[in-house]
Formats: sequence, structure tokens, C-alpha cells
Amino acid sequence: MKKSQVAIENFKTLNCAQSVLLSYASELNLEPKTALRVASGFGGGMTMGKTCGAVTGAYMVLGLKIQPEGKTYPEIKAESKAAIRKFNELFIAKHGSLSCKKLMGVNISTTEGSAIANENNLFDSICTILVASAAEIIEENF
Repeated sequence: MKKSQVAIENFKTLNCAQSVLLSYASELNLEPKTALRVASGFGGGMTMGKTCGAVTGAYMVLGLKIQPEGKTYPEIKAESKAAIRKFNELFIAKHGSLSCKKLMGVNISTTEGSAIANENNLFDSICTILVASAAEIIEENF
């Protein structure tokens, strides 16, 4: 099954960051419980409508994909930054922003915004696409 499909399935019960990170956990030799705990505070733009949780989940995956064997910390850091920049470019080209507020069209960190998102089914109609896209961008480019 493609990672994007796994991320969609995960999103049925998890937040966006958890969904993306967990879809790569076995490939990264990451315990599922650890993945869920690490990403738990990143959903909903870090609960503030900031950087999309699908994006921050992807950052975690990309950081873990950088293999440290034979590399210095500055080399690992540079590779990670380059991967994040490339991911950002691809995600923005596809969706126009990295911001949860902009992607959703409402600030889900507020009671009113969350209610609007629920009433308009935005979590299913928008977030599902974003978690799939984040996983797919990684799968196709890294």
C-alpha cells in the first residue's frame, strides 16, 4: 500500500502529524507508540493554526531518513535543511501554503474556527488531502 493511503487511513483516528509520521514508522525502525507520542502535539498547526501538521510530520520523517553513518553533525544538518527546503517548495507548489490557517481557510485553534471546520467537513475534505500529499511528496522525492 502506498504511504499516502496509509496516511489517509491513519488520519481517521490520529492527528495530521501523527498520520504522516506513523505511515513511515516501520521503514524508519521507529516504534509506533514513540511516533504517536512524538507527533502528538503537532496536529492542527501545533494546536495554534501555524505550520500544517502534515508538514511537520513530514519534517520528522525527513529528519529520520537522513542516515548518520559516516557523516558529521553539520553534514546531517545541511542534508536535513536541504530536504526540508525541497519538501516546502513541492508542498507550496501543490497547495499554496504551509500554514494550517491558510490551508483550512479558518483558524481551527479557536472554538469558532474549529466549529466551522467541523460543520463544513474541512478535516475530511482538506486535511485528508494534505496528509496524503505530504506522504506522497516524500515517497516520490526522497
